[in-house]
Amino acid sequence: MAPEGLDAFLADKGADLAAIVHMGAISATTETDVDLIYDTNVRLSQRLWDWCAHHRKRLVYASSAATYGDGDRGFEDSNDYAATLSLRPLNAYGWSKKVFDLYALREAAAGRCPPRWAGLRFFNVYGPNEQHKGAQMSVVAHMFPRVAAGERVRLFRSHNPAYPDGGQKRDFVAVRDCADIVEWLLETDVQAGIINVGTGQARTFLELAEALFAALHGPHAVDFVDTPEEIRAKYQYFTQADMSRLRSLGYERQFTPIEQGVADYALNYLSTDDPHV
Repeated sequence: MAPEGLDAFLADKGADLAAIVHMGAISATTETDVDLIYDTNVRLSQRLWDWCAHHRKRLVYASSAATYGDGDRGFEDSNDYAATLSLRPLNAYGWSKKVFDLYALREAAAGRCPPRWAGLRFFNVYGPNEQHKGAQMSVVAHMFPRVAAGERVRLFRSHNPAYPDGGQKRDFVAVRDCADIVEWLLETDVQAGIINVGTGQARTFLELAEALFAALHGPHAVDFVDTPEEIRAKYQYFTQADMSRLRSLGYERQFTPIEQGVADYALNYLSTDDPHV
């Protein structure tokens, strides 16, 4: 939405809003237009934050696990300004999310914040309604057409001796679990701040592929291809959300294991003819 369109919408509908859930962003980790990323991922988010603070509306926004960079400083969702400042994202997207997280923490410390707010550091989300993301779709969505057609799937070869081919690990989280957390935040009086949204359990890409093979009864066939040169030096080999803060806030729901989540996504969404899944 263009700035003037957003202003008009808030002027017309703002009084009826209880909260704003702000998920929009340029999420491509390969995007190099820093001005575009800053306008979209930082300035727009700041405008929504300021509006919610002024009008006393709740705000839930999308941060990202990309703020953690290669994970050498861990994956703890600290709300300490200095700890967030010390993070080293590997790309412009992650940098933009860090910049806004710092803005949120600084404004909150000064008392210029929404009455309730949460910045969600999403890990590797998969599930329905992601086709519009194109190349940024989850690995499950990319692999599905090949497995459904009985073809071999492709995974990146490891260029790190600490990890075997296909042994790179991510914290894969089902989008329905993410939606549950957002719903819980909007229904409670928790002042969450910045929190991780993952499962707390890293799984390998090979395990993810095996879950899809099992769901579709497809051949368990994988080809390993070189990680593209343009991303190889900044490739993450391990991510795993520290979920202790969310649990300490009172969130008790269990997270969906990939075997169940991938099967549900593949059989009930990707296998249908509905283009909006």
